[in-house]
Amino acid sequence: MKSPSMAASGVAMMPSPVFLWRFKVVLFLLWGISCCKIGWDSVMRMNADKRDLFLYEAFLYFNPLLLVTLMVWLWGVNLWIFSQSSVNYAKVFDLDHTHLTHREIWKCATWMTIIVPTSMAAYLYLYSHGEVSLAASQPVILYAAILMVLIFPFEIFYLPSRYYLLRTLWRIMLPLQAITFSDFFLADIMTSMSKVFSDLERSVCRMVNKQVATIAWFEADSVCGGHSVVIPVVLVFPYLCRFFQCLRQYKDTRERTCLFNALKYSTAIPVIFLSALKYHVFPDSWTKFYRPLWLISSVINSLYSFYWDVTRDWDLSVFTRIFKFKNPHICTNLLYGRKWVYYWVIGSNLILRCTWTYKLSAHLRHNYLTVFTITALEIMRRFQWIFFRVENEWNKMTSSKPSLELSGNEIPKEEDRLLGSAMHNV
Repeated sequence: MKSPSMAASGVAMMPSPVFLWRFKVVLFLLWGISCCKIGWDSVMRMNADKRDLFLYEAFLYFNPLLLVTLMVWLWGVNLWIFSQSSVNYAKVFDLDHTHLTHREIWKCATWMTIIVPTSMAAYLYLYSHGEVSLAASQPVILYAAILMVLIFPFEIFYLPSRYYLLRTLWRIMLPLQAITFSDFFLADIMTSMSKVFSDLERSVCRMVNKQVATIAWFEADSVCGGHSVVIPVVLVFPYLCRFFQCLRQYKDTRERTCLFNALKYSTAIPVIFLSALKYHVFPDSWTKFYRPLWLISSVINSLYSFYWDVTRDWDLSVFTRIFKFKNPHICTNLLYGRKWVYYWVIGSNLILRCTWTYKLSAHLRHNYLTVFTITALEIMRRFQWIFFRVENEWNKMTSSKPSLELSGNEIPKEEDRLLGSAMHNV
């Protein structure tokens, strides 16, 4: 039996949680610097005439996964803010009390942040050192591993959460049943990531056709080239899913608002396909006829989407009552009870709605760094949209059923949910 002094010395030797956290942060930063150093040195080894071309190809394989990682990090921030507020997001999404917490979401995001750049650094290093076949295997292995993790049918890697995600995606693609808040919420997020899906399709196309780490795809009219008709089809797919969801909602509720919402998503279709027509019509026809139509459709889509975000999704008034609130109590929720935050969100939402058209237009997507930045900004816009959309839904729920509003003591803390459950379900 250990003496009290030995037990005390053992406790004293245990590192504190703060020390462990700082140690992990230091390791994480050192790893990040190492990946950047390896990647930079590898790029500098390449011939200058091939450097930009190869960087574009490497960027295509890894930038979709980096953007998904960003979305996961931000979703964790959303959940963290909700957990600190009176908005019970678990009730809004009809989640079980053992759902994933923001800490578990951040844990997943951390691993994604480690794995994706490591694979990219390995790809650049191997190619620059002449190991072309090994370099080509890096994105293939990464994509295959991610697919296996998603569909792995065993009780590891948060199986209930993965099942919930896959089931919701299936319901989005086939809206044959009543639409839940989770269904159209995730579908809305997918519209902000349509460029991610387009790049994923291009990446998989090159893997299937054995074009990884080659320039066989460089011809724009090739199977996996930049002029493929598959690109606009993939870009428009999330909008079509949301469009049919609205029609299904109208069938169930007979509310005309659903038809106007469907019209909003349909305005993205001409933006995407008119842009793609540039590569399939004569230049004169594009300049005189199709380009003006594309500009008009872009303006309509941006303004209609902005109006719907503010007046419907967020339940704020604009134009005749700009910056005035329909519901006075809306300013009391979350950390954005300060009105200046609403002004910022409304203004930035309008600007980013307009720049988002750039991403949807294939003929403007030559500068991959610019497109990456705009896509990341759209994800940031969706991140702030989530706060107000979920808050608005919670306000509607509590106004119709006041008993839903829980006091701070009735809402279980994140630590209690983690310690009190063996499974975590989203």
